Amino acid sequence: MSQGFRKSQAVLHTWSGLVVGWVLYLIFIAGTASYWRNELTRWMQPELGLPATTGIALEQAQSFLARTAPDASRWSIELPGSRSNATTVRWQPKDAPEPKRGQPNPWQATLDASGNPVQARDTRGGDFFYRLHFDLHYVPALWARWFVCFCTVFMLVAIISGVITHKKIFADFFSFRRGKGQRSWLDGHNALAVLSLPFHLMITYTGLITLMTVYMPWAVQANFGSRDAFFAELFPREAKVQPAGQRVVTPALTTLMDSAQQQWGYGHAGSVLVDHPGDAAMRITFRRDSGDRIADNGEALRYDAQGALMGPATTRSAAVFTRDGMIGLHAARFAPTLMRWLFFLSGVAGTLMVATGLVLWTVKRREQLPDPAQPPRAFRFVERMNIGFVAGPPLAMLAFLWGNRLLPVSLDARAQAEISVFFAAWALCLLHASLRAPRRAWVEQLAVAGGLALLLPVFNLLVWNGGLFAWFAMGDAARGGMDLGLALLGIALLWAARKVHRHVPVQRRARAPRSAPLSAGEVGA
Repeated sequence: MSQGFRKSQAVLHTWSGLVVGWVLYLIFIAGTASYWRNELTRWMQPELGLPATTGIALEQAQSFLARTAPDASRWSIELPGSRSNATTVRWQPKDAPEPKRGQPNPWQATLDASGNPVQARDTRGGDFFYRLHFDLHYVPALWARWFVCFCTVFMLVAIISGVITHKKIFADFFSFRRGKGQRSWLDGHNALAVLSLPFHLMITYTGLITLMTVYMPWAVQANFGSRDAFFAELFPREAKVQPAGQRVVTPALTTLMDSAQQQWGYGHAGSVLVDHPGDAAMRITFRRDSGDRIADNGEALRYDAQGALMGPATTRSAAVFTRDGMIGLHAARFAPTLMRWLFFLSGVAGTLMVATGLVLWTVKRREQLPDPAQPPRAFRFVERMNIGFVAGPPLAMLAFLWGNRLLPVSLDARAQAEISVFFAAWALCLLHASLRAPRRAWVEQLAVAGGLALLLPVFNLLVWNGGLFAWFAMGDAARGGMDLGLALLGIALLWAARKVHRHVPVQRRARAPRSAPLSAGEVGA
């Protein structure tokens, strides 16, 4: 503070971003990819065709479950939407224990557009990137979320201090000086920050809101005693209904779905749960699609065995509705295609903002070194790790997609094997960055990532009966758009590799030595 408030904020901005910059970059790049998580999952299961319409899919699912599991204690149906892949049905045999969360469910099937079960390759798809951006994988979930919250607080501090520091931030947005070394990196960093500043503030703050009970548990402990008691009151569950032992005919679920959607103001059903199908005590619960509204509060309607509406399954307070709105803004499940693109491009700007900030730190420090050709060991470590943590994740994500295409479909634990490919590729990038000269490492990793991205559409073109052309012809814009996006990404990465390869560092001008101050005698001479 002795150097002035703005100067102190500049120091705070630099170090709050640098200390957790590598993790923030991973959070941003994985979270940005998550805006297309459904499309990614759809692309990563090429065995599945276009899904049936919601009404037809529900009719097919009811027919399949009636044949396959007529005596089950529960049916569960996930309906296809505009972005989903297929119809998923699950059932719970009587007296069978429910599978634990995270464990494979042996009583489920995926139905194609004709209502027939189809075996698609096992994959986590886009859900892997979604979970990675706040669970970090290979780390206990609670510890990972604590750490992510810690980094997110630093991100919020970096954003606010950055706005305070740059008094000409909006003017700088309209100026970009190419080939000026540190000045060019700073111009790019400023432009990317201002371009999506409202988004950066929103996504950081709402990210903290989604995990607030993790890093602020004291009010919960003081008022409820435990997290379980807190969530039991926040999200109350109705008592389980016992079967009556009297057989009845299960009503047509499509008719009840039409009724539920009218009750929602012509909303869309996302899933159906049938407790004790074919029993007089049957309960049929329709849950609203999460993309209908910003505040996805799991709105549900319940019907009895005669198809009579029993009212909402649960009611939630205004505070919970507000929290749901924050989570909805963060996840953007409500966003139509055009708005989703705006969220995605803002996320790309945020990812590049963090990346340019990390590179700017090394560029600035290198120019200040007494001998840039002989940097200290700590500087060399940060410079090389920047390469592995900035260029490495995109390459690893593309390796993950290649693993989806090349690993045998029948491989045991195949989904985990794809994830192992991701982390193995990233580890190789870190090792490569530590062994090669920085400039060569940047060029080689960006070029390899660009080649992987460009070759994926070519592979699909040769293996999957025409690739993006066939997918666009059949109206599957999700898969066709993924291939087209990968091609554009490959071109961008190769362009970046070329720019780094051809870059000529700005020569640092030698400063003229300051003349010694005149003595009192010389002044009077």
